[in-house]
Amino acid sequence: MCMKKIEAIIKPFKLDDVREALAEINITGMTVTEVKGFGRQKGHTELYRGAEYMVDFLPKVKLEIVVTDDQVERCIEAITKTAHTGRIGDGKIFVLDVGRVIRIRTGEEDEEAI
Repeated sequence: MCMKKIEAIIKPFKLDDVREALAEINITGMTVTEVKGFGRQKGHTELYRGAEYMVDFLPKVKLEIVVTDDQVERCIEAITKTAHTGRIGDGKIFVLDVGRVIRIRTGEEDEEAI
């Protein structure tokens, strides 16, 4: 069976909702990283001690999930529906091929290791 890695960049306050939506479709394993970045949003200005300065990189959360091919569309749908606010900066989803997965503890590989 083929596997995919889904990387989703979302707004931090949406993390718990997305995690719950993924759990509802039996996707429980994921890696979460706090990241910073910008796209079309291009940051914003803030006021600090009377001086204005530009905040170029905005806080985001990156989810990394490895799933089988038959789980990909449901996973994307769950993330998209849950992370959507309709405002700029909602995020992106990337889908990549995964050639091999090994569980270090047991030596299980591929689908059994997910």
